[in-house]
Amino acid sequence: MLEILYPDIYVHSLLQIPLEDLKARQIKAFILDLDNTVTRWNSNELQAEVVEWFKRIKEQGFKACILSNNGEQRVVGVAAHLGIPYVHRAQKPRRGGYYRAMARMEVTADETAVIGDQIFTDVLGGNRAGLLTILVTPIDRKEFMGTKVSRSMEFFVLRRLRRRLARENQPRQ
Repeated sequence: MLEILYPDIYVHSLLQIPLEDLKARQIKAFILDLDNTVTRWNSNELQAEVVEWFKRIKEQGFKACILSNNGEQRVVGVAAHLGIPYVHRAQKPRRGGYYRAMARMEVTADETAVIGDQIFTDVLGGNRAGLLTILVTPIDRKEFMGTKVSRSMEFFVLRRLRRRLARENQPRQ
C-alpha cells in the first residue's frame, strides 16, 4: 500500500541524479518541482551548480519542465532563466499537471522522470501518473506552512524507505 509513496530513486540533490543510468532506462525528460528542489522556497535565485546542471542535461539531450503548485508569477522567472517550459497551478498530486508537462515536452510517461522534494505531492503524483520518480532532499528547511505539516507525515514514510533501502543494499550471503 505504501509503494505509491516510495520513489524509484532517492538522492541528496539534483547533482547526484544518475544521468547515465536514466539514459539507459530510456528517460528523455524531467518534470521538476520548483521550491526546495530547483530553488530555495519562495526564491527566484538559482545556485550556480543548479544552472550548470541544467546546461549539462540539455547538452546530453534531456528535456526539462518545471511543474509547480505556485502561481505563474512565481514560476515564470526561473523557467525563463533556465530556458525551459513550465506548468503552474499544477494541483499536485493530481495527474493533470504531469500530463500537461509531458505534452509540452512531447514525451511519453515511459520517457519521463519526476524530480521533487516532497513525497505527498511530487512522488505520489508522479507514481500516480506512471512516471519514474526521484526524491531529493529539500534544499533548505524554510518552507510553506502547509508543507511543514506534510513533512511530519513524510517522516514515517522516509523511515520505512530508509530501512528498505538498507535491506536492499546489504550484501547477499
